[in-house]
Amino acid sequence: MSPIKLLERLIQLGFVLFGISLIVFLMMEATPGDPVEIMLGDSLASAEQKELLRRDMGLDRPLVARYLHFVGNALGGEFGQSFFHRRPVADLILERLPATIELTLVAMVVAVAVAIPLGIIAAVHRGGLLDRLASVGAMLGVSMPGFWFGILLIMLFAVRLHLLPVAGRIGYSHEVPAVTGLLLVDSLIALQPASFLAALGHLVLPAVTLGLAMAAILMRVTRTAMLEVLSQDYMTFAEAKGLSRRRILVRHGLKNALIPTVTVAAIETGSLLGGNMIVETIFAWPGLGRLVVEAIFARNYPVVQACVLFYAVTYVLLNFVADVLYTVLNPKVRL
Repeated sequence: MSPIKLLERLIQLGFVLFGISLIVFLMMEATPGDPVEIMLGDSLASAEQKELLRRDMGLDRPLVARYLHFVGNALGGEFGQSFFHRRPVADLILERLPATIELTLVAMVVAVAVAIPLGIIAAVHRGGLLDRLASVGAMLGVSMPGFWFGILLIMLFAVRLHLLPVAGRIGYSHEVPAVTGLLLVDSLIALQPASFLAALGHLVLPAVTLGLAMAAILMRVTRTAMLEVLSQDYMTFAEAKGLSRRRILVRHGLKNALIPTVTVAAIETGSLLGGNMIVETIFAWPGLGRLVVEAIFARNYPVVQACVLFYAVTYVLLNFVADVLYTVLNPKVRL
């Protein structure tokens, strides 16, 4: 990428983040409920004590001053103090982030492992039984709400069959030394296979809940792209050269069909990071999504604003990575 293109992307990123920060700030301000009243609850605090707490939280300052203060701190990597945890927001995000990253990565693996093979099979056997079954499965995956599907999985595999745990990241009997924050990785580093299996068991239900919805979308995109590739002249020429069917599909077909799939996968990965709030809440997963839900109900403005900015940056960066992967999959593409 040329320096000019890079500068254009950075400018676009700045405008996007500015707009998002302003919208989130104003929406949180417009949300009914006073953080001080919610924090104190039914306590018998006096008006002076409430005003002191409001001043301590910075809520007594004008709206513009509070927004400029937030933006200035964010540019320096500071997001202020959480109203309720009384800790730096950045520390809270770093504490919860590994759980969300681990869940997202496993969900991506589930989605890709299911979607790409099914998309290829459906395209190769177009109009056949396998194609119809895959299409019906994809339609069901797109149609089912994540919270409903997650509850069904809990009822079946946790409540009735007692095969998988309901909530959390790992059982209380397992202590894994923190190295990366990813329990699967840390348990392998510590050579604790029992902890690895326990962490994996806790990951199955939330990862499948997130991954199958993403797999349904990726499968349809892969199938459509593969059908278009199969009709190209170079595929016919490859068959005429006597190449094996498998080599033609993998080396010539799949590489070109993956270009739109990469785009959708990048967007969906951002959606997994930002849209897993309900799933994390259902499975009591101690990740960033659950932190945001708790912060919204508690009117914890600094936490919500910081997390949304993090989601926005991640989303933009993933789209940038998708653009770069275009050039790898198809050298004719220029950014």
